Amino acid sequence: MVLYTTPYSSASLHFLDGLSWSLVFPCYWLLDRLLASCVATSLEKHQRSQDPCSFLTLCVLISAPVYLFLLLASLPFALLGFIIWAPLQALRQPYLYTHCRPDKYQAEEAQSALAGIGVGEWRPQGRSFCFCSANVCLLPDSLARFNNLSDTHRRAREVGKRIRNGASRPQIKIYIDSPTNTSISAASFSSLATGFRRTSSVDHRPDQTHTINGLTDTEPEPLTECPIHSSGATNCPLHTVVGDQGSSGCPLHQDETDTTTDCQLHPTGANNNSDCPVHSSGEAPHCPMHSVEPKNISDHPVASTHSEGTQPKSSTSCPLHTSGVQISISAPEPDAQEEEAETGNQAGDTGSVTASRESLARYHGGESGVGISSNNILSHVPRTSIFKRPGRKRRQGDETFDHEISAFFPANLDFLALQEVFDHGSITRLRRQLHHYFPYVLSDVGQYGWKGCCSKFKFLNSGLMLASRYPILDARYECYPNGRGEDSLAAKGALFAKVHVGTSHQEQRIVGYLTCTHLHAIEADASVRCEQLDLLLQWGTEFRHSSSQPPEGEKVLEDLVAFDVILGDLNFDNCSSEDKLEQQHALFTHYKDPCRLGPGEDKPWALGTLLDPSGLYDDEVCTPESLQKVMENEEGRKEYLVFPPSKSQCPASNQKGRKIPLKGNGRRIDYILYSDEGLHQDWKLEIEEFSFITQLAGLTDHLSVAMRLAVSTGEEEP
Repeated sequence: MVLYTTPYSSASLHFLDGLSWSLVFPCYWLLDRLLASCVATSLEKHQRSQDPCSFLTLCVLISAPVYLFLLLASLPFALLGFIIWAPLQALRQPYLYTHCRPDKYQAEEAQSALAGIGVGEWRPQGRSFCFCSANVCLLPDSLARFNNLSDTHRRAREVGKRIRNGASRPQIKIYIDSPTNTSISAASFSSLATGFRRTSSVDHRPDQTHTINGLTDTEPEPLTECPIHSSGATNCPLHTVVGDQGSSGCPLHQDETDTTTDCQLHPTGANNNSDCPVHSSGEAPHCPMHSVEPKNISDHPVASTHSEGTQPKSSTSCPLHTSGVQISISAPEPDAQEEEAETGNQAGDTGSVTASRESLARYHGGESGVGISSNNILSHVPRTSIFKRPGRKRRQGDETFDHEISAFFPANLDFLALQEVFDHGSITRLRRQLHHYFPYVLSDVGQYGWKGCCSKFKFLNSGLMLASRYPILDARYECYPNGRGEDSLAAKGALFAKVHVGTSHQEQRIVGYLTCTHLHAIEADASVRCEQLDLLLQWGTEFRHSSSQPPEGEKVLEDLVAFDVILGDLNFDNCSSEDKLEQQHALFTHYKDPCRLGPGEDKPWALGTLLDPSGLYDDEVCTPESLQKVMENEEGRKEYLVFPPSKSQCPASNQKGRKIPLKGNGRRIDYILYSDEGLHQDWKLEIEEFSFITQLAGLTDHLSVAMRLAVSTGEEEP
């Protein structure tokens, strides 16, 4: 169980690799730029059409010959470097393991130690884990342009920012005590604003003490006290008699003719607001209930309605209470150093966390002054926006879990599997961003050069990356030997990992198994993918067996397996008639697909994950929120998703304006599968929610998928 922390076993080999690559890189970069200048994205074509002086076209015409000349001049050095570099790849490690624990995790561990709670301690009733898979298309820039994407290094940095910002956003939990009231309307949702607490909702992380507007919250349960009533409701300045309220207008006034001049919630001249629980319509910009950032407790819109020292008490007549409803918000604290760095560069940094959401539409542009917006840090926006709906959770029929289309990555994400992280510079940038949230990362997975005497030369690695919030105990990479065509130029394969998720009271180690993979992409080669699925099952079994063997001469307790999950881009869907072989593979007898009813049939809510590249920069889908809205609409899905190919349908390359009926909800080629084989006989796996994520809108041609899986042990909390 050795994790490779360096690309080579010795410093001399590492030096030779760096020297050889320094000779090859100028030629590689010039070739990439030359090809990129010949392939324009749809956004660049639009910008050139809007250029009256043809300045952008002139730049391309001038730069292309320059690139070509410099490329020819660098070829002798590149050839020398290649002669040194290629043989070294046979000695290169198959992956790079990095561990970088952010300061905020150290602070959480200190708090956990003070509270007497172990971070890795397994709770008797079990725990839930969140998994996510995303194809980020980080190819060299010239190759990414064939998918209508460009500026790979900038996209890599922005992808990392959005993932960590989405995963660390505040998590809203709503508890409904009433057996008859199972939903919360949008109108009443804002009335819960005064009854929330900030907690740490990650099972393996202790609850933290947070302050909200100067009010320290240390209560173990969410607050449900009325923000209007003082104790007993007899001294409340707004309710002389409980329940004596008008039926229209402000619910705190006695009748319709009552003026608002003396109302503590209605300053003179303030109008009503339909979003405010005490307003009917209009706006009330001066209403103290709308105050965003009160500076102290006396300015707090809730505290100002109570006499000092009194304890609020709930009232069923208060319009700010929805009966039986409680709300909890968890929000990991932002990294102070990162926040300071981002704030200091907000005027010129294209990835500033304070950039507006609308600026995402102007993401690509370089010299035109446009940049990327990191648009998903809810902890950095006014408090009122915390309650913006991140996605619509639904259940259909007999479904036992929620499903949604979300504009954000799941809060408190535990495991992340990425595909198509091919570009070497993008690997470094993406890994640096992910380490702000994930302590453990496996990157640069795969092998270059020749793998065996009969294999083709691998110009690209596997493109796989795995990030975890739990310690990685063991890992293994295997390369698929049957790649064909252009796919054979990349070392596509499978990455297996064993993670330590807790320890039982009997000192048994509790572990989980993760598999990240990317299958053959050429549509007609179904037999190739089936062979790769056979190898995936075989390698997975061998890895679990070898990693569970104790070291020789040592007697240790057997590991308890909490989960076994496969994540990745399988390059086939469950609706296409051309993919029948893959749909009926034995993989689906050992692993369960939450979106699948059976071979060739998905559940009605399942969504395609492959976007039509030609529409990536349309205004309707260029931001996470706008793409989410389009995906929630059937007609929108027909416009912007790639659908299963059919003889009676148009080619999938350009689908806009198509009137032919389409099958299903698009090609779902990104999967998260789980297995309950090998678990403890009393343990059970239950899916809590499944999400299709649009947060990477404009950065990749895939939707991300996420699943929250609950592991229950059958025991009860002592």
